[in-house]
Amino acid sequence: MLRVVAIGICLCLNLPFWAILILIGGLFKLLTFGAPRRRVINVLSWLAERWIQVNDAVFDTFLSTEWRMTGLEELRRDRHYLLISNHVSWIDIFAVQRAFLDRGPFIRFFIKQALIWSPFLGQAAWALEFPFMRRYSREYLEQHPEKRGRDLETTRIACRRYRGIPVAILNYVEGTRFSPEKHAEQASPYKHLLRPRVGGIAFVLASFSEQLDALYDITVVYPKRDVTILDFVTNRLPWIALHARRIDVPAEFRSDAITQPGPEREHFKTWVEQLWREKDELIERMLANEGRLPNE
Repeated sequence: MLRVVAIGICLCLNLPFWAILILIGGLFKLLTFGAPRRRVINVLSWLAERWIQVNDAVFDTFLSTEWRMTGLEELRRDRHYLLISNHVSWIDIFAVQRAFLDRGPFIRFFIKQALIWSPFLGQAAWALEFPFMRRYSREYLEQHPEKRGRDLETTRIACRRYRGIPVAILNYVEGTRFSPEKHAEQASPYKHLLRPRVGGIAFVLASFSEQLDALYDITVVYPKRDVTILDFVTNRLPWIALHARRIDVPAEFRSDAITQPGPEREHFKTWVEQLWREKDELIERMLANEGRLPNE
């Protein structure tokens, strides 16, 4: 319990310190345009990375967890990447941030519009150019068809903002965190994964195609099947493994066609499902080798 309290206090002090600096920079950003604005955004990204760095130092001070990370050798700080990942726990975000820190560009991901009001985090996300999304239910869209396509337009606007700055956009393709209950409810054909949802990644590829340098398939593995953030902060995880696989996206998947019903979208869905089968097999092999790749 003392360990949990110490970690919580350190993280709670670390967040507002950096978030306030980022918010001040975000207000200054409103007064700039063009190249000066891009430089301000890059400085804000650097501040956010220092927040991540201190978080990592807190975890390393109080926890004995060993981080086993592979596949990061080709990352460049000045590139544009799309990241797709399995999603098991809130720990996933800390793992991916740790992996990319000072190796790749600052990671951003789509977040719900309502979270902009979250103290410190929401305002920092706004200053850092995180894209905010309004999610509409199928029933709502049936009553308001004029709202269809808003997600794609929001994605395009966000990607235009990233044209002059390096970025890694993270998408959790399953759409929710893994649990045995969700796995059974979906009748998922994968042993360690939920079914992939291709809508979000299709939007990003269609909007980001001209800037995208590569797609990275991120696989996060834990010692047990159902893991929580409490397992992490109470030092119950002897290791956490992350493997990044670089994938060059075929040219046929860099168009709006994959966002609309039709043969192109079905072909894209088949491609993603193949990636997911390979990821499922990789997780099985890594679990059998305590988080390490079989050839390590």
